[in-house]
Amino acid sequence: MFGGGLVSSVPGNSPHLRKSGSRPVVFDIGELGTSGDEGFLHSLEVNEMKGVSSPLNSAVAIMPSPVVMWRFKVLLFFIWGFICSKIGWESVMRMSVDLRDLFLYEAFLYYNPLLLVTMMVWLWGVNLWVFSQTNVNYAKIFELEQNHLTYQEIWKSATWMTIIVPTSMTAYLYLYSHGEVSLAASQPVLLYAAVAMLLIFPFDIFYLSTRYFFLRTLWRIVFPLQASSSLSAISFADFFLADILTSMSKVLSDLERSVCRMVHRQVATIAWFEADSVCGSHAVAIPVVLVLPYIFRLFQCLRQYKDSGEKTTLLNALKYSTAIPVIFLSALKYHVFPDRWTNIYRPLWLLSSVLNSLYSFYWDVTRDWDLSGFTRIFKFSKPNIFSHLLYGRKWVYLWVIGSNLVLRCTWTYKLSAHLRHNYLTVFAITALEMIRRFQWVFFRVEKEWNKMSSKTDVQLSSMSNTSNEEDKLLDSNNYHV
Repeated sequence: MFGGGLVSSVPGNSPHLRKSGSRPVVFDIGELGTSGDEGFLHSLEVNEMKGVSSPLNSAVAIMPSPVVMWRFKVLLFFIWGFICSKIGWESVMRMSVDLRDLFLYEAFLYYNPLLLVTMMVWLWGVNLWVFSQTNVNYAKIFELEQNHLTYQEIWKSATWMTIIVPTSMTAYLYLYSHGEVSLAASQPVLLYAAVAMLLIFPFDIFYLSTRYFFLRTLWRIVFPLQASSSLSAISFADFFLADILTSMSKVLSDLERSVCRMVHRQVATIAWFEADSVCGSHAVAIPVVLVLPYIFRLFQCLRQYKDSGEKTTLLNALKYSTAIPVIFLSALKYHVFPDRWTNIYRPLWLLSSVLNSLYSFYWDVTRDWDLSGFTRIFKFSKPNIFSHLLYGRKWVYLWVIGSNLVLRCTWTYKLSAHLRHNYLTVFAITALEMIRRFQWVFFRVEKEWNKMSSKTDVQLSSMSNTSNEEDKLLDSNNYHV
């Protein structure tokens, strides 16, 4: 159960038992080749035949099974979720009906971004799990180091995020409903400060190399138009993360509003709900933050055109530029007269929304994805129920293309400030956008892997041809007079 017969034959004082817990113990069997060890093994076998339990067997017997530990953790997780849900519900019910909706909107604004980021981390772990089951070398595609995080480590991080964020939200609701307003206000502030400190923590703990890689990539996204050099060229990881940020533009906008309230000490109040307040729902900063990921991606395309001269990068830049009118025409509703909005700006907003959605959908299907090998990504190296359901199935084509079209059109709701008062609807649409991007990742990475594989094949073919030509030249010199 814990490593087979080899485990039960190791001395109790062996240094190979230095790792305790539920993991199997592995050692070099060649180290047991002495006569003393052989005698010990023989005595163990005699004891087992006589029914006498050795100290080692007793130690192994009390080591918990990995399955038991996993079930215990799942049980604790559900107990924790039940407790948080019960405390949160009772706290909300203590509030008056008039205050309840306003306060829930504020609580949602603080914790909605981190919940969506947690969801994206879970989905990214699923992406990596699928890549690990196939022959897609994602570490080579993203130019990752050898100690890059595996999908198990990604899921472990997502599990802690899933625990910490709702726990802080539950404490926020409980403290506010029981009159501890100052303590309630400190909950989101402490959580955001902890996240910021964790990202910039300079010591070699909490995956320092991964955090450094992430922050360095963000820096390159924000400043893509740097001096031309091989080290500063736009990499696949650069525009891949920038594309994900465009799907999380609503998350970034809510982060800005949350930090704004924390700076102006508006946490656990409803003063911010006024339209003319510094951090209100009509603030100019909202469309500015919404448009930033598209501006970054636009500059990346211009930088790629500067480096490569490919005209397709200009067409890609045009795609990201079509999102700018959608965002700013929507924001004009709060800054122009109602008749001008109805007669002039709303028709322009609708036209720009349709143009952006259809152009983005066309680019996804024809440029970002390779439909000729659309489902090869699900051809797992070992038999799996997912590969049986997904590999080579026509419904996968229909589902991904159809859902991508529908969810591209819902971008209008996500990017339009004047449609964002129903925060639950916006949360659902943003979560669906995360799922659309999750699907997009599979086929975008697969296309890049196919591209790299074809280049490798061409290089190997050219090297083989060169070698054959050299052999022929050498053979031609071996003539007789």
